Amino acid sequence: MKYFLFTLLVFTLQSCGSADKNTPRDTDAEDPVIGVWITNVDSNILYSDQAIADGIEKLATLGFNTIYPVVWNKGYTLHPSEVMAAEFGQEFAQDTLFSSQNRDPLQTVIKEARKHDLRVIPWFEFGFSSSMNRDGGHILSAKPGWAARDANGDLLTKNGFEWMNALHPNVQQFMIDLISEVVTTYDVDGIQGDDRLPAMPSEGGYSDFTSNLYLQETGQEPPADPRDPDFLNWKADKLTQFADRLYHHVKTLNPDLVVSFSPSIYPWSKQEYLQDWPAWIERGVVDELIPQVYRWDIESYKRTFDNTIAHFREAEGSIEVMFAPGIIIKAGDRYNSFRYVDQALRHNRTRGVEGEVYFFYEGLFENNGFLGDSLRAHYYRP
Repeated sequence: MKYFLFTLLVFTLQSCGSADKNTPRDTDAEDPVIGVWITNVDSNILYSDQAIADGIEKLATLGFNTIYPVVWNKGYTLHPSEVMAAEFGQEFAQDTLFSSQNRDPLQTVIKEARKHDLRVIPWFEFGFSSSMNRDGGHILSAKPGWAARDANGDLLTKNGFEWMNALHPNVQQFMIDLISEVVTTYDVDGIQGDDRLPAMPSEGGYSDFTSNLYLQETGQEPPADPRDPDFLNWKADKLTQFADRLYHHVKTLNPDLVVSFSPSIYPWSKQEYLQDWPAWIERGVVDELIPQVYRWDIESYKRTFDNTIAHFREAEGSIEVMFAPGIIIKAGDRYNSFRYVDQALRHNRTRGVEGEVYFFYEGLFENNGFLGDSLRAHYYRP
């Protein structure tokens, strides 16, 4: 609640001062999304203003129309955040690398993107996770009551990531405040959650708060099996309710903003991370769905894509949602070449899908056989 007043004040002041702020770009709303994620991990583009300017000019030349710059990662915002400062102290107001540079990479990304008429949709990559291999990090050190717990009462941890309790109202409000701050402070075109927003590993649900809530609503203690169907559905429904709340909150701030989600593939997404994204579509709380169809061999990609597009189209209301698969082109030292991507895009087109989003920026250039140039020549002539 204390940040609601802050975000409302900021939004009111900016609405009065700039009538055309947060207005849609010239890119038509029905144009396919040709996008790319920009991250601060294994990538240098965000580390200088010149690198940002050069990179975005390259993307525009290659025919991209949307960029998803990371703004929330490793328990830090990449931009200066009054929300983070108020909750955790001024030393946590911004990722230390960028604060030491006295830079705001998000503002620079937006400035350069506007020169080329690219949409900017900030990506809240870390979502409801608090840290990675740091026992909860500074977030759960300061807010131990925010921790998610597994059936043993231990801090909920999966694949090295430690998690906040995504079902706790204070945690949810914190995320709403971070998102509100971005959309009321910056000239962005929307916001994006991914496989960690809204999400929580299905092994969770055993904190005192969540256990008591489940007992209150069902009359039963949480079962020993975290994937018990009733318990899993209850937890997933809570995250669907959060997606609904987030969507309508963003639309209240500005109805033109895009709410984009990039979840894992279904039904794995629900079974492992409580992401029931067909339910999000049916509730009308997503404008743009970019499921992570991340596969390294093309036949696996085709099978996964077909399964994913089937689930998408079966969901009532999907006709109102922009769909674009997420395609992996780089992870560590591993790359997918143009031969792979060409086959993936040909397959997409046979299924009536004209757009896609690539993970991530660095995979478009030198070490990947200049994939971006091939895409421009064969698919994305600007």
